[in-house]
Amino acid sequence: MSRGPTAPRGTRDVLPEEARVRQRVVDAGRAAFTAYGYEQIVTPTFEETEVFVRGVGTATDIVRKEMYTFDDAGGRSMTLRPEGTAPVARAFVEHGMHKRQLPVKLWYLAPMFRYESPQAGRYREHHQLGAEALGSDDPLLDVEAVALLADVYRRLEVPGVRLRVGDMGDAASRGPYRAELLAFLEARQGDLPPEARDRMGDNPLRLFDAGDPATAAVMDEAPRLLDHLSDAASAHRRQVLAGLDALGIVYEEDGTLVRGLDYYTNTVFEFTCDRLGAQSGVGGGGRYDGLVEELGGPPTPGVGFGTGIERITLALGDEAGGASLDCYVAIPDATLRERVLPVLGQLRAAGLTCDAGWGARSLKSMMRQAAARGARHAVIIGPREAEEGVATVRDMASGEQRPVPIADLGRELA
Repeated sequence: MSRGPTAPRGTRDVLPEEARVRQRVVDAGRAAFTAYGYEQIVTPTFEETEVFVRGVGTATDIVRKEMYTFDDAGGRSMTLRPEGTAPVARAFVEHGMHKRQLPVKLWYLAPMFRYESPQAGRYREHHQLGAEALGSDDPLLDVEAVALLADVYRRLEVPGVRLRVGDMGDAASRGPYRAELLAFLEARQGDLPPEARDRMGDNPLRLFDAGDPATAAVMDEAPRLLDHLSDAASAHRRQVLAGLDALGIVYEEDGTLVRGLDYYTNTVFEFTCDRLGAQSGVGGGGRYDGLVEELGGPPTPGVGFGTGIERITLALGDEAGGASLDCYVAIPDATLRERVLPVLGQLRAAGLTCDAGWGARSLKSMMRQAAARGARHAVIIGPREAEEGVATVRDMASGEQRPVPIADLGRELA
């Protein structure tokens, strides 16, 4: 037999059991965003390539080798969205959102596309929850962004989550620091692999994020930006850390933390999860005070984050659990099957999740199905129950049974 088609490499199908867990993640995110005053925004799946070239930066791996870019029928260069912040900033500019009450606080749920090596929890098509607050340079807005993402993980009870906080400084910090870092790297060029030597002139800070051991060994001895912050950047950082302390958020200061995007300034942060192993990042973000201006808008500070739904799902593991039915309706007598539809309608109208024993031929097989589906209750309607108008409700955990008038099932079981 010939093999049928499969999903493209680096993508995957989401089967029902995982889809239920992913919906839990989305619901927790939506609840947290709403509690913090964020409103949803939806941007197109593909954008003009310039949005990412100008916004993300030509020295990043995303722009250099990970974007899915194509020319449309009109000869315009388009790119499938590889990250969420630049499209939100583009929409902010395009729709004149700087005229609204600031900061404008937005959240999104969207697929992202990157051509990278597939691995557990990282795929060429993945889905991300993100939040962006545009229009304020208040350090406490940085704190709120960190607290919001921590709140999402708390609501989901993601185990083993740790927070690292770094700083990319401001323009006054990075100029002198970049010169010192380049001087250090030029003196150590012989210890760097060719790709690192090629890249260090574009953005030497990105070498802190390099995965090869040789570059990591050199960068371990490199000067740190945290030691070269301007007075303004240092004051911003002190207020962020004081805010985190005030909220009781535990963090580790990390002078080597860099994000994979060139638009970051000042605060950067990343949450990791012990359960994810070497590729432990589960979400993160930071401040990007020049991005909106880079995309043609007025000078507008911003801060935000993204977190991968696949990464969270993997971190939850078996603790994510499966969704269960509230009710499983069993009507073993074939002549009474027409009774099932009104009963299901009543239960669903009461807000209960329920299904019926379609195709099952005996009460015993229906009870096996109810158990397999994780139903809390089985609602049994046989000839006697149909005649009396009273269903037998079985508690699937204890096995106890009780009579409930069919007309009252929705109220009794809700």
